[in-house]
Amino acid sequence: MKKSLGAKTLAQPTPVWAVGAYDIDGKPNAMIAAWGGIACSDPASMTVSLRPSRHTYAGIMKHKAFTISVAPEWLAAEADYLGMASGSKEDKFAQSGLTPVRSDLVDAPYIDEFPLIIECKLTHTYELGAHTMLVGEIADVKCDDDKLIDDKFPDVEKILPLIFSFGSRTYHTVGDCVGKGFSMGKKFMK
Repeated sequence: MKKSLGAKTLAQPTPVWAVGAYDIDGKPNAMIAAWGGIACSDPASMTVSLRPSRHTYAGIMKHKAFTISVAPEWLAAEADYLGMASGSKEDKFAQSGLTPVRSDLVDAPYIDEFPLIIECKLTHTYELGAHTMLVGEIADVKCDDDKLIDDKFPDVEKILPLIFSFGSRTYHTVGDCVGKGFSMGKKFMK
């Protein structure tokens, strides 16, 4: 029997993404966001939802760009810190030891130590209530060479992206491969 939990944000899992932006003074900053995903394939676009009160939000609005640095399992403590501290009060890069890298395609920094980076140009904003959904057209995806499959696709088993369970407030990573997509379900096709 299933128990009703009410209208809550309990989707499983959510990503652990470091959203990078220069603040209004041009200082590199990153915050952790768990609410986002792929929005469109043509043009290739991502979404991330932030509260307008967040320090990073004003920088994204000013520079019309953001990056998504996918947090890996081996940098979980650094990622957690990026979600706890405010860039208005602390230099998160100096405190965490992470390295900001200036994108050559968008006006935003990404995190060098994180293996998968998505650089986005801000194209739309949608006020939803407590959060504003930001839509960014993907300018480029960068991945560490040693984390690729066939030199062209990110390998989830090598990147080990963090995922977040909102209800328990715990971090996890991906598990074992359970099968090949667009293949396992063929047994049900007519």
